[in-house]
Amino acid sequence: MTDLETRAARPGATALRRAAPALLGYAAVRALGLVALALWSAARGKSAYTLLTARWDALWYTRVAELGYGYEVRLPNGDVHSNLAFFPLLPWLERALAAVSPLSYADAGFVVSLLASLAAAWGIFAVADQVYGRRAGVCAVLLWAVLPVGIVQSMAYSESLFTALAAWSLYAVLTGRWPAAGALALLAGLTRPVGLAVVAAVWAAGIASFVRERSGARVGSAHTGEGAPDPAADARPRRDPAADGALWATRAPGVRARRALGMALAPLGAAGYVLWVGHRTGAGPLGYLDVQAGWRNGFDGGYAFARFVAAKFTSLPSALAGVGLIVGVALLARLYVVCVRQRQPLPLLVYAGVVTALALCASSYFGSKPRLLLPAFPLLFPLALALARLRIPRSALVVGCVALASAVYGAFWLNGSGPP
Repeated sequence: MTDLETRAARPGATALRRAAPALLGYAAVRALGLVALALWSAARGKSAYTLLTARWDALWYTRVAELGYGYEVRLPNGDVHSNLAFFPLLPWLERALAAVSPLSYADAGFVVSLLASLAAAWGIFAVADQVYGRRAGVCAVLLWAVLPVGIVQSMAYSESLFTALAAWSLYAVLTGRWPAAGALALLAGLTRPVGLAVVAAVWAAGIASFVRERSGARVGSAHTGEGAPDPAADARPRRDPAADGALWATRAPGVRARRALGMALAPLGAAGYVLWVGHRTGAGPLGYLDVQAGWRNGFDGGYAFARFVAAKFTSLPSALAGVGLIVGVALLARLYVVCVRQRQPLPLLVYAGVVTALALCASSYFGSKPRLLLPAFPLLFPLALALARLRIPRSALVVGCVALASAVYGAFWLNGSGPP
């Protein structure tokens, strides 16, 4: 049995024990963020719980859960903000949980978000562990937790739910579980418009495995032992597990049918909702784009964002923000290049690339772009590898300092005037 097969066959209880350090570390970081938010909000006379559950997008989701679709707000400038812009899976879960418990829709959204954030952390660990090993997986989860916008992971928003579905779909692809990958991609497509990134990853992996199957290529599996004395040994990149998984899976009976099923399932969520919105609005298959246009949102290749950044250079104080934005985009591009050079599996590269492109090239809500980039967790893997090479005391110090800074920033950010 190959190393990949051994890892894929690991029982659930053993997998949970393996992920326990990552999940405990994640919970500690998020608890720190919530405490910081509670203290900061109390000092300003605000409710931290209200900020997490009953403002901005969280309100739109609870209205969908309570009233269904059809609610809209017409602004004085003629814009129409329709709740059809919000995909239905989170409101469905809020409604279901509220129906079987004494929780309000807002409470249910908070519970779903907390549980989904833990599932997302576990999924990120599973993907990173599959590709780079356990220690890198723990570091990847901690880095995702300490992102400056990490507080969103605890809000009644859809980012945590989407990231959980995306991560486990990618893990299913890496381990050759095609129907599961397709079903999870379907659910991701019912969660956020960026669900297209998960669909693209599943299809890219499926097409690549078909091409490898036809060409008769053979890719050997790499094996890394547990408990190596070198602290960096568990962080060394392995061979592409997507390629390995596809090759050993193609020798299993019925794999072609399972792969085809997974690829067929993947786009049904996003396509189904978009087509339903088009039918509901009477605007045809592309009616969802009209809904987004009512929010002044769309995809323009980054032109509007470039103009937004350029406008920052009209005065000296704002020019510093402009420089920061340029540096941030350059760092994202650099991280993606490193991911390519480190030969991340194709589905991870496709997924991270599409998420990043959709976030940066959207034509509105520039202040929300850091939040929109939150699901692009494969971009953190090069940093996780670097962190995993440090000795444990030093890596713990780095994570602790960043976690504290992230908690303070998250509390400050969420107490601001605009939506995150």
